[in-house]
Amino acid sequence: MERQIHFHVEEPSMEAFLDGIVPRMMNGVEFKIINHESKPQLLKNIPLRFRGYLMMPPEVRPKSVVLIDRDSDNCLELKGKLEKICQDLGIFTKTHPTPEGLFDVANKIVIEELEAWFFGSIPALSLAYPGIPNSLGYQQQYRNPDGIKGGTHEALLRVFQRAGYFKGSGYFPKVDTARRIGRIMDIDSNLSPSFNSFRAGLGALL
Repeated sequence: MERQIHFHVEEPSMEAFLDGIVPRMMNGVEFKIINHESKPQLLKNIPLRFRGYLMMPPEVRPKSVVLIDRDSDNCLELKGKLEKICQDLGIFTKTHPTPEGLFDVANKIVIEELEAWFFGSIPALSLAYPGIPNSLGYQQQYRNPDGIKGGTHEALLRVFQRAGYFKGSGYFPKVDTARRIGRIMDIDSNLSPSFNSFRAGLGALL
């Protein structure tokens, strides 16, 4: 029996996105998405959750992908926090595997937040929201999805409003947007380095 993959996330929009895209990445392996409701709660809950996993027989113990937004944090320091949690518990990670290269946890930083992954797939944005041009990705400020200045959520709201969506609003429906994009995003052509790091980490874990 193959071990389940558990995805640990910090908010509902990532949960909705993974609901759409992960089944297409799993090759039939069972999975579960665990929403910890906030970044602080995720960091607080992960040691407790992983201790519980260690009490299970190895053959049924879940493997894990931890997904956490960088936001304004230092990427290396945030990754270091997650790695130390695992090292203190004696859990091998993709960054620190066994001598044979085996591991049970892939810690992944979303740079800077989920919306960067959407900018990495302009065709999916355009398909989900007609009016957003496919040529958007050729504009200099969007060529590097992980390097968009001033916040990717705010940048995406401006793109939506220029295309006629959510005008007069200071926000867009994050969960619905994530669900739409997750269902149609092409897994292999995303231009976001942090999405591709997530994809590679999951592939190695599988």
